[in-house]
Amino acid sequence: MNDQEKEPIFSAKNFKLLTGPLNQNNPITVQVLGICSALAVTVKLKPALVMALSVTIVVAISNVVIAALREYIPSRIRIIIQLVVIATLVILVDQILKAYAFDVSKQLSVFVGLIITNCIIMGRLEAFAMANKPWPSFLDGLGNGAGYGILLIVVAFLRELLGSGTIYGYPVLEKAGIYSAGYENNGLMILPPMALIVVGLIIWVQRSRNKSLIENK
Repeated sequence: MNDQEKEPIFSAKNFKLLTGPLNQNNPITVQVLGICSALAVTVKLKPALVMALSVTIVVAISNVVIAALREYIPSRIRIIIQLVVIATLVILVDQILKAYAFDVSKQLSVFVGLIITNCIIMGRLEAFAMANKPWPSFLDGLGNGAGYGILLIVVAFLRELLGSGTIYGYPVLEKAGIYSAGYENNGLMILPPMALIVVGLIIWVQRSRNKSLIENK
């Protein structure tokens, strides 16, 4: 116990909590969690960035809160308490978006509210925060939120570029003269099935480059 208390805040173990979900233990490509929002909010890069940031903030802070209260939470009602904490943070995020980024809030629509039931957040609270101290829990939440967010941003980047010819609303393909060469926007890229295909391709590339992910199955 004393060794754990003296452990540096940026020890190798803690650093792995932060970096592991970015690749080796990514919540979407490895744990296959949070797929729904990857399909729903990745048509454009801007809402994907906002969703990624929102989920990262919620999972990191809720992890800290639950880790701090874990010894006082009765086992029988722990899920209810976890949902209350998440819902409170999501409501705050939603109100901030409506106040300062109303257009993005409209684009995200109900998907901000659905962060409450995001399986990544519930999974980290139940699997990690309920058994660890606040600082490791914060790093775990930050890492998993970032891992989730990176996937959303990559998928949104590809879908917006190939489907609309823009990046963050800027007409990239038009300025680059791609249209004059005969290219036309691929309407399939902005449909939900294409998000699933893109995520599947990313999973295939990751696992083909890292055989250990297949062997661990």
